[in-house]
Amino acid sequence: MSGGGSATDAARRVRAGETPAAAIVADRVEAIGNDPLNAFTLVEADAALATAQRIDRMVAAGDDPGPLAGVTLGVKDLFEHEGRPTTAGSSFLRDPAVATAPALQRLIDAGAVVMGRTGLHEFAYGFSSENDWWGPVRNPWDRTTSPGGSSGGSAAAVAAGLVHVALGTDTGGSVRVPAALCGLVGLKVTHGRVPISGVFPLAPSLDTVGPITRTVGDASAVYAVLAGHEPSDPWSVRRAVHPPTRFSLDGLRVAVPSPWADRGLDPAQRSGWERFRTALEAHGAEVVDVRHAGIDTTTVPDGTYAEVGLVHRRWFTEHPERYGPAIADRLRASLERTVDDLAGALAWRAGLRAAFDEVLADADVVATPTVAALRKVIGEPTVEAGEGPEPYRRALSWFTILVNQAGLPALALPLAPGHDGGGPPPSVQLIGPRWGEAGLLGIGLALEEAGVAGFAAPPLDSP
Repeated sequence: MSGGGSATDAARRVRAGETPAAAIVADRVEAIGNDPLNAFTLVEADAALATAQRIDRMVAAGDDPGPLAGVTLGVKDLFEHEGRPTTAGSSFLRDPAVATAPALQRLIDAGAVVMGRTGLHEFAYGFSSENDWWGPVRNPWDRTTSPGGSSGGSAAAVAAGLVHVALGTDTGGSVRVPAALCGLVGLKVTHGRVPISGVFPLAPSLDTVGPITRTVGDASAVYAVLAGHEPSDPWSVRRAVHPPTRFSLDGLRVAVPSPWADRGLDPAQRSGWERFRTALEAHGAEVVDVRHAGIDTTTVPDGTYAEVGLVHRRWFTEHPERYGPAIADRLRASLERTVDDLAGALAWRAGLRAAFDEVLADADVVATPTVAALRKVIGEPTVEAGEGPEPYRRALSWFTILVNQAGLPALALPLAPGHDGGGPPPSVQLIGPRWGEAGLLGIGLALEEAGVAGFAAPPLDSP
């Protein structure tokens, strides 16, 4: 597989005329053709090469093709792209899109080259990307394991160097979980920051679009293009978009909330989390343990994902056999939720947002592990998360789902190389205030510059 490099460096070289976009794309086409990860549902080799050639002609003519010129892009198979089918990882959606989702169009207009559509958990409703219709996506760190989900194909493709960056969606952790399991950076934005129109919905009041990348710099570059108001999106909010805020780790105030953070972790995550806390303090940050009963995954009410059933009610009622058994059971339960369940969930959500506001009023950022376990074997329903086997969905989403319910931005970061074991590096999650992406990205950049966070490529000879 291709080792790849940073998206920002590739764009700089292409815009300067130092490296042809066509050469970059041809390299990725060859790598994708040899992909053993099942990362893509559709590969667009010819279209990608034609786009790259057009970019090279623009550069030769003295025109600027955009800030992401020549950056190869994987697109989660939820985004409408004109003329291409949006399958959503399902057994039956195959109609070609008549338009392109605004978020994707922004990246295309900025010079990104779409290499294809990436695999996912069916209808984005899960955390393993083990798909009954398309087969499991495999993790480049160990092909017997899951890359996480639901944006598993996007993460696997970036980690393996098949593309520079990829688009994902995050409703309960579907950008951050696969970023963690594949050793990558994943940005979950404030709800309303990036348009979700033209993206197949899971739960629209929680759905977000975000990048999966190798570095915080790449995430910042993609975010700068993605973010901003979109009139066609009823959830979009008109707010100024700022570049990353420069942060010093010295004096940074980091809150670690209990009881949320008080749970078992697998050995690699436990060791990495402790090392991360020590590193923060060594660089002058103040790490404060904060107890707040309102921030606790064990209290999530049943009605929090009632919207999912509304999206699928007619299809599922008429043809339940079109759905894989894992998500069929969850959809059936979602359809049984009552108005009382939904009202209780909305009240709980309001209390959760108030609790996070209180904690973030006295801290620059909230920090947790991203996931409780880094290794999920394909086909196995449980993972080892420090206190024996437990259902994988609970362990992988423990630290992510509250962020969506609170509407906050969060950044998943791989810790710097040098960790123990042969798997992906431990991953930490930073959570900021609403509209606080600039601060999160700035802190992420500071952690990379200090050598605390950083990407490590998976071994090319993984089984």
